Amino acid sequence: MRAAIDEARKGLAEGGIPIGSVLVIDGAIVGRGRNRRVQSCSPVLHAEMHCLENAGRLSARDYQRATIYTTLSPCDMCSGAILLYQIPKVVIGENRSFQGPEAYLQTRGVDLAVLDSDECFRLMQAFIRANPELWNEDIGL
Repeated sequence: MRAAIDEARKGLAEGGIPIGSVLVIDGAIVGRGRNRRVQSCSPVLHAEMHCLENAGRLSARDYQRATIYTTLSPCDMCSGAILLYQIPKVVIGENRSFQGPEAYLQTRGVDLAVLDSDECFRLMQAFIRANPELWNEDIGL
């Protein structure tokens, strides 16, 4: 989770939304990402999507051994990618600021661990207070 938090902080320093993600296979980080919607003027570069993009092409077997770490509960789009690539485990920093379709992921067999990290929560809450319009745009309000 530390690497995902580092990615979130990099995104914030770039003027973006502080959400970070890493993909781990067999104990090694194979992809890192952060929410890059603002920096790249992209509607889809959430942290998990950026992380998967940076991991490059992997085999189905690789994804099936992977764990994706994300500082915030994944949205519908990112959850769809998790299901598409059959990533079996998601470790979530916090889900108090936003909760995606976690129950649905679990019904599809995904193992979820919510750390309820105060650091992740404080980072997100400070951003939301300072940038409510950008936050509302990111989550589709």
